[in-house]
Amino acid sequence: MFFESGGCVLKNTRIDRMLDLDTPLGRRSVFLFGPRQTGKTTYLEHQMKTAPALKISLLDSALFRELTAKPETLRFMVEGQDLRDTTLVIDEIQRCPALLDEIQMLIEERQIRFLLTGSSARKLRAAGVNLLGGRALRRELHPLTYWELGEQFNLDRSFHAGLLPSIYLGDGVDDDLQAYIGQYLREEIAAEGLARNLSAFSRFLELAAACHGQQINFTSIAGDVGVSRVTIQSYFQILVDTLLGDFLDPLHLSGKVKTVSTPKFYFFDAGVVRATRRLKLIQEGTLEYGIFFEHLVYHHLRCFVSYKKRDATLHFWRTQKGEEVDFVLDSEIAIECKATANVSEKHLHGLKSIANAHRMRRLILVCRVAHPLRIGEIELLPLTSFLDQLWAGL
Repeated sequence: MFFESGGCVLKNTRIDRMLDLDTPLGRRSVFLFGPRQTGKTTYLEHQMKTAPALKISLLDSALFRELTAKPETLRFMVEGQDLRDTTLVIDEIQRCPALLDEIQMLIEERQIRFLLTGSSARKLRAAGVNLLGGRALRRELHPLTYWELGEQFNLDRSFHAGLLPSIYLGDGVDDDLQAYIGQYLREEIAAEGLARNLSAFSRFLELAAACHGQQINFTSIAGDVGVSRVTIQSYFQILVDTLLGDFLDPLHLSGKVKTVSTPKFYFFDAGVVRATRRLKLIQEGTLEYGIFFEHLVYHHLRCFVSYKKRDATLHFWRTQKGEEVDFVLDSEIAIECKATANVSEKHLHGLKSIANAHRMRRLILVCRVAHPLRIGEIELLPLTSFLDQLWAGL
C-alpha cells in the first residue's frame, strides 16, 4: 500500500478528492484549512490544474526563521516576476501570521493570487489577523469520503482506522493513530503553548472523546478534569481552532415546541476518537457502533456542505422533552441514524415528532436495511443509498 498526492493510491488505484480549488482560485486568493494528514500538500502537488509559480513551506526551518524575522522578504522573492495566471502557495501559514500583511499588499498592488494552507486558524486570530479582510475565500479539506473511496470504502475499516488517508490506507493503524494523537499534543498544544497544563488537557481530550456526538456539559467535564468551566470552554475552542472537532448547533424553528440550546460536539475523525478512548474494536450491536455510524453520516453531511453546497445549513433538533432528530439539513430534511436492519416504531419516534412540530420536505432514516423502504412519510435508506442521494443533492 502507498499514498500519493492528488488523492490516495491503493493497489495502483488513484483516488481523486472532491475538493475543487481551481474554480475559486480563478476569482481570488484562497485559504485552504484542514487537519494534519488530510492530504493538503499531496492534493496541491497532483490534483490542482493551476500550477503554482512559487511554493513556500514554512516547515522549512531556515526559510521560516528568515520570513519571521523579515516578512518583507516575501516581496523580494517575487520582485520582477510575471505572476499573472499563476498561484503562489504558502504552506502552514499559521506559523507566520505577520506574512499576511505582505500578502495583502501583494494582492492589492500586484493582483497576485495566493493559496495559503494551514492546520489551524488559532494563531492567526490570536495575532489579530482578519484573514485578509475578505480578500481570500476559505476552503477546507476533510478526511476521505465514501464518494472518493468508491469500492475501497469499508464501513468497519472507517470505524477502526478513521478516514485520514495515510492511516485508512496503511498497515499500522493503532500505532499510526497513537502517533497522530501524540504529535497533536506535542506539536500543536505543547509547542505552541495553547494549554498551560498539558496533563489537564490530555485528561480533557479523553473525556471529550467520550462525549463525541453528544451535547456538552461543560461543568461536568470541568469537575472531572479538575479545572474551571471557563478553562474547559477554552479547551473545546482549541479543538475547534486546530480543526480536530466542531460544534453542531440545535435547530430553533418557530412554534410552540421548546428546543434545547446546548450544542453537540463531534470530532473530525472516528479513528482518532477510537484511539483517544483506547477502544479495541467497534463491534456491531454496541452503543459505540451506533455512535460511530451516526458520526459517519455527520462527516458526509459536513463534507457535502463544504465541497458541494456551501450555503446549506446543518443542525440537530431536540426538544426539552427529549424528542430528537440527529440532523436537519437546510431546515427541511430531517435525518435520523440507526445502525440496525431491524427497524421498529421506536426508531421512527424522533422523525414523527419533528414532522408533527414542523413541516419537513423529507423524513429519512439512515439504517442498515438491504433496500430502500418507506413507512408512511418516512424513507428508510441504506447508508450507501443515502450517500449517493446526498451527493446528488437529496
